[in-house]
Order: sequence, then structure tokens, then C-alpha cells
Amino acid sequence: MQKIIILDFGSQTTQLIGRRVRELDTFCEIMPYNKFPKDDPSVIGVILSGSPYSVHDPEAFKVELDQFVGRIPVLGICYGAQFISHTLGGKVEKADSREYGRANLVQFDAENALFKGFADNSQVWMSHGDTITAIPEGFKCIASTDNVKYAAYASMSQPVWAVQFHPEVFHSLQGTQLLKNFVVDICGSRQDWSADSFVETTVAELKAQLGDDKVILGLSGGVDSSVAAVLLNKAIGKNLTCIFVDHGMLRKNEFRDVMKDYECLGLNVIGVDASEKFFADLAGVSDPEQKRKIIGRDFVEVFNAEAKKQTGAKWLAQGTIYPDRIESLNITGKVIKSHHNVGGLPKEMNLQLCEPLRWLFKDEVRRVGRSMGMPEHLITRHPFPGPGLAVRILGDITPEKVRILQDADDIYIRGLREYKTKLSGEDARRVLAAGVPADMKNGEIEVSLYDQIWQAGTVLLSTVRSVGVMGDERTYEHPVALRAVTSTDAMTADWAHLPYDFMAKVSNDIINKVRGVNRVCYDISSKPPSTIEWE
Repeated sequence: MQKIIILDFGSQTTQLIGRRVRELDTFCEIMPYNKFPKDDPSVIGVILSGSPYSVHDPEAFKVELDQFVGRIPVLGICYGAQFISHTLGGKVEKADSREYGRANLVQFDAENALFKGFADNSQVWMSHGDTITAIPEGFKCIASTDNVKYAAYASMSQPVWAVQFHPEVFHSLQGTQLLKNFVVDICGSRQDWSADSFVETTVAELKAQLGDDKVILGLSGGVDSSVAAVLLNKAIGKNLTCIFVDHGMLRKNEFRDVMKDYECLGLNVIGVDASEKFFADLAGVSDPEQKRKIIGRDFVEVFNAEAKKQTGAKWLAQGTIYPDRIESLNITGKVIKSHHNVGGLPKEMNLQLCEPLRWLFKDEVRRVGRSMGMPEHLITRHPFPGPGLAVRILGDITPEKVRILQDADDIYIRGLREYKTKLSGEDARRVLAAGVPADMKNGEIEVSLYDQIWQAGTVLLSTVRSVGVMGDERTYEHPVALRAVTSTDAMTADWAHLPYDFMAKVSNDIINKVRGVNRVCYDISSKPPSTIEWE
């Protein structure tokens, strides 16, 4: 299968480059900058990502360009462009002022294959402190902005292109066109990577891999595990057994509703209500990390106990997706963050691991779900933490606190689903690119607030009480904080600018209808420096 290799030099937008290439129906792999697979004949092109480093930093990441330059097409982006110039004899210097934000291509070579179909003064996005002041011999400038002479350059004899802007971000309005020009026209992608082709190929591979073996899958109710379950069910049917553990800290009625959904999908699911065990083991524990460890330990115990009843099972399936694997390794290939789906298997289970979604980004998982006819409300569900509401309750956990938070959160999430707004321009493009089904009419789309944001949830500040007045009575109850963020991959996130009238209604409904809450706040911090979850 053809593929593009994206060499990661540490940019926050490297995953976004990968997602854009996949949106062009082309398979790609993101690899550490020093792990280029030079003996892989399926590689049709290489993209060098940005980086937090300057090419002049002693610790800057470097790659041997002769592994691919002259052999296959190469595109350098930002640091990648500067590294190519610096390495091949050009000059990179500190810019007079940091070049960050929107810019326009006041000049570009319309005859160059990289800029086919570009409009005059096309908007691009800059983000660099250094700038290229001279390009190597044998190269030519192919685009400039008012402040950046070498916004793009290319070799006159070899298939090498480089841009100092970021075509992968939405603010580069024709960035997708540029990447298509490179991936399809220059590299020659057949564009045969799609949700339908993935389902067909993966089902066949699973049948060959698993045969008549029995498989156990732990379901969470989330998008990834649900899509993995349906995919496996298509391949092996009754030989798949799914286990859905309720630790008591799911959203309101979630255990009941998700079990109904799975039944409608024809899955063989065992539901285990273990909430009493989890609440007992969490009693009096308020430290966030300790809460996570207890829930993780108990989940494994409950899951293993149920899994052992499934005699003859040889495989454990997981909904591991590509970003899980990428985020578990830094660009040197060393583990820096353990992910719950990447940590291997408990030894006592004696099972082999099956990960049918291991090559997919989140958006692709949703497309695969749609390709298999799954209900839209399952596919578009926001990410939800494994420990559930336990990490959205500050302080110790009790059934009453969970009840308060479930009621408040239910009002908030239902409100987000019901409130619809019209979007146009970049906002509409961002939502459509995320796979949200919407029809464009007169340059606008109408979608719910829920579908416009990456993740939303409610936090109970149970360690805090605030004074309030209801009727003629003084109250002394808890505040809740609402959280909603926009993001593309959760590596960075910005707080969502929700409409004031929506916020006013939700606040009023929560305070009036949820006993135990008398104040509603909205979290307007971004990641970084904050995290999406409070704990």
C-alpha cells in the first residue's frame, strides 16, 4: 500500500499534517525524525514537520537528508523548510520580529506544481522565530509574503519543496490544496485509503488473523471501543464477547442507554454493575492520582474476573487508535506517557492483543463507524475520561456527589445538543473537516453546539460551598464549573465561546433543578497551561 512518511521534529501540529493527508484518502505514518524506513518501497513521499527548536540549537533534531532527497518527493514545513535550507548551504537567521499569525502570499509561482489552483493573495499561517535569508544553490524562490521573502522555495533539479508557513492549519485557507498538490499530483497517490476500503480490508484481515478463535473486548461506551466492537462483530460474529463495566461514575443513565445501543447493534455484551465495589474502595480518597489508580486497579480486577468466565478466549481486543500510540512515544522513540490502551496486557490473562483501529485518527474512526451504519449519537460522542465523573468531582467520592454531578451534567449536555447555530467561513470548514454531517446552504451550515466542540463536561467543586438565596431562604451549597473546549487532537485546546443566552439558560436550569447546587461558573482556560480535565 502506498504511503507518505511524516517525520516528526516535535511540532504540536504534526498529527494535524497526518490528518490532512488521510483526508486526501492517502495512508500516512508519523515517525520520529530519526526513524525513516529507507528500505520500504511503498513510501511515495516524505514530509518534514515543524519543531519547537531553531536549526541553530545544539539539541536541534537532525536527519540525514540523503536517505530520501533525490529518491522520492520531499516537502519541508516550517522547521523542515529551514532545516533543508540550512543543511544544503542556505542561511537561516533570527527574524527581526517573530513571524506569527496570518499572512498573504503576495507573490507565488503559479506554474509550480505545488501552487496549482492557488488564488491571488492566498492567506497562510506563519509561526516561526527564525527565517530563511538565503536558499541553497540550485533552488529558487516560489512564494513570498510582505515580510517573508522565502515563504516557499523549490529545487530546480530534484523533487524538493519547502514552505515556511503551515499548510495543515485551518488558517492557511488553501493549505489542503497545497497538500493535495504534493501528495496526489507530485507523489502520485492513488487515493485508495478510505473508510469503506478500511472496513473491507480490515474485516478480511481480522478473519484471517482470528479464524475461529474467541475474542474478548472491553467496552467503555465511547466511540473507539464501540467502532472496534462493530468491526470485530462483522468479522467474527458470535465469537466476540464484549464486557461493559459500570463503575458507578458514568453519566446519567449512561449504563442503561449504552447497553440498549449495543443490543440494537447486535453485539454480544455482558454488563457488569460493580459500582458498590468502586464506591467502597474510593471512600475518603480525595487525591486525584490515587483515585485514578484505585479505579484502574478495580477495573482490571472486575474485567479479569468476568473475562475468566469466557472459557476458550484467546484474544483481548482494544480500541487503541493511532494518536494513542503516537502520544505514548516521544520523537526519539522513548516512552514518555503510558496510555491505558498501549500498556500491554496483564500477564495473568494469557491473551494475545488485537487492535483493529491502531492506524486510525479519531475522525477516521467516526468515518468508519458511519461506513458501517452505526447510529450518529454513538459516533459523535465526546471523549470521556476512563475514571468517569470521579475526576470531575474535586474531593472525595460519594454516591450523593455523583448524583448531583450527573444531574447537572445531564442538563448541560442535553442543552448543547439542542442549541443550534449557523456557521460560515473557517468555522464551518473546521466543523465539516471533523466529519460532522451537515449540509452547506448559501455558504452556511447549521449544527448543534455539541457538534462544534471537541469535549464538554461539568465539574463539581465539592470541596467548596457558596452562599446563595432561593426564595426567602439562605442556601449554602456547592458550585459547579462548566467546561467546553475546541480542539483537533486534544494535544492543545481552547475554551469554547458559547453564546450568552445559552449559558444563561443552562445556569438557571441547573440551579433551579439540581438540589445541592447554587452557583454555576464557566472555565475559560486553555490547554496549555491548563488541562481539559480538572483532575
